[in-house]
Formats: sequence, C-alpha cells, structure tokens
Amino acid sequence: MLLGNKEDSMMRTNRSATVTRKTGETDITITLTLDGNQEIQVDTGIGFLDHMLHLLAKHGRFGLAVKAVGDTYVDAHHTVEDIALTLGQALTQALGDKAGIERYGDAWVPMDEALTQVVIDLSGRPYLVFNGEFTTPVLGGNFETELVEDFFQALAVSGAMNLHVRNEYGRNTHHIIESMFKATGRALRKAVTINPDIQGVNSTKGMI
Repeated sequence: MLLGNKEDSMMRTNRSATVTRKTGETDITITLTLDGNQEIQVDTGIGFLDHMLHLLAKHGRFGLAVKAVGDTYVDAHHTVEDIALTLGQALTQALGDKAGIERYGDAWVPMDEALTQVVIDLSGRPYLVFNGEFTTPVLGGNFETELVEDFFQALAVSGAMNLHVRNEYGRNTHHIIESMFKATGRALRKAVTINPDIQGVNSTKGMI
C-alpha cells in the first residue's frame, strides 16, 4: 500500500510496467523500468528510431524493451506514433499514483553543433510545445523527420505530461533530433525521481 510518507517513498523502487498495443496497423509491446535494471533492447523495424529510443533510455537511465511490428511497407508513421503512445502508457502505469516524484524535469543537451532544451511536467495535463526545424526530410532510408514532432505529441498525450522541446540551433538534422531524444531522457529521469522530502504528490491539489 502506498502511504505517501518518506519511508514509503524511499521503499518504492523497481517501478515497471509492460504494455501491449495491437491494432490493424501495428503490434507493439513495451516494458519500461524506471528503477534498477537498465537493460535496453529495441527492435522497431525502423533503424533510426531504434537508435533514438536507445539514446532516450540510456540517458534517462531506464530499462527499456521495445518489440514492434508495423506496416512500414506503407511508411513509418503508424509505427512511430503507436510506439510513442505505448511508451507513454507504460510510463503512466510505472509511475502509479506519482507520490513522492519530483514531477518536473529539465535538460539542456548539446550534440556537436546542435543544442536542445527539454522541460517536462508530469502534471496529468497533456500539452506539447515543439520548436524544431529539419532540413533533411528522411533519415535512415525510412524515417521521415516530420515524425519526430508526431512522436513527442503522442508521448505527451499518453504520458499525460506537459512537454516542451526546443531546439536552439543546429545544422545537422541527425544531431538536432539526437539532442532532442537525449534531453527528453535526462529530463524524464529528473521528473520521475523520488524525493524522500516530498510527502504525497507534489501538488497543492493533492493529486496529479
């Protein structure tokens, strides 16, 4: 039972969830582990997305297993969006009642010439602000870069978070997107961290 006190907050480790989403377009299973195991295994059928998800988990210090089969013969859109939806659902389930978490997280991440800021509030109120432009329309042969914003939109909605992704500058599209995913991982790590000084949920409303 979650009591919402310091002792309980310190005891709540190994927060994890497994979510499966199966539609006529995709079949996805994701296991997200917030504490402890940091093993990463990602297989989406989209090489560039595999790379980005691996970076997000590595820099967030999360365990992440993603197995996805989608209609990539059409394009990558359904698979990318549904993976983000499933990942957000896994995050929500792993967080439970959110008692004791910091709730807010932010990170600045450079990647060579590119610099991106990500700020997150696990508020329960989905909202995305995305500032980024890509000069290269396709990476890795089958990843349309406009899907990056779609990924973060779906993640914000299903993860019930206020998510701001702002690229300050950059020349190389791969570098810009990489800085976005790394910064998201690092900001999420801060937001999900349990602070033993926080009793209950970190909100004057009594719930988030």
